[in-house]
Amino acid sequence: MHEIKPRTPAQILLIGVVVLYAAVLLVAPLVAVFQRTFADGVAPVLKAFTDPDVISALKLTASLVIAATVINTLAGVALAWVLVRHEFPGKHLFDAMVDLPFVVSPVIVGYVIIVLFGREGWLGGIPFKIAFSWLGMLLVTVFVSLPFVTREVMPVLAAMTPEQEEAAYTLGASHLLTFRRVILPSIWRGILYGIILTMARALGEFGAVAVAGGGIRGVTETSTLFIFRALHDRNYVGAYSLALLLGVLSVIILLLMNTLRTPTTRKT
Repeated sequence: MHEIKPRTPAQILLIGVVVLYAAVLLVAPLVAVFQRTFADGVAPVLKAFTDPDVISALKLTASLVIAATVINTLAGVALAWVLVRHEFPGKHLFDAMVDLPFVVSPVIVGYVIIVLFGREGWLGGIPFKIAFSWLGMLLVTVFVSLPFVTREVMPVLAAMTPEQEEAAYTLGASHLLTFRRVILPSIWRGILYGIILTMARALGEFGAVAVAGGGIRGVTETSTLFIFRALHDRNYVGAYSLALLLGVLSVIILLLMNTLRTPTTRKT
């Protein structure tokens, strides 16, 4: 489509309002966190990242993000394939259920883990621990970040014509080889975009992991939970340092998302 340059005062005013709105909501918080983080110099910040609680929180966050991303990438592609390429009873309901994490409060998701797998829960007699453990936190992280890969891949799959796949099958290619050589090259951008969104969602999760994991210091305390506790403990340097790190990672994710977008505009 055409990219129209602003020519009237109203158009310029509208652009100014949008830029100001974005600056207030996005740039100002990052600037404020940056200022608070380095208010006493660099040394306290470097010391904060040697805190065993910070290191533990970062390791736990990284493990949850990586594991949830891998699971949701595989499950997301499979879900997208089933919803696009197959017809079955209840398909529309199943399709709608994929978006359930968008409308259900993460706190409720964490509470469900306690109800199901807590000591007095419905399934509390299983031989391994889920509630207040890494596994329970992983389950809720997977749930809240479930839809992204599926929703990014589905439109790409729906737009593909079956001729190339049928030709591959005719030539004797297996289903796996056809997927790897024919389908994957067409949907990889959607998969990668979904992966980035999944990582961003898992990285910033708070409510679900707080309830499902209990926020046990040094055990089930993620980066977001550490920031929350550090603020209450008046450990402002630790809280702001970790908040700045998460903010920088979010900006990097935003830049990656922008880079993946295919240019669709033409200047006039």
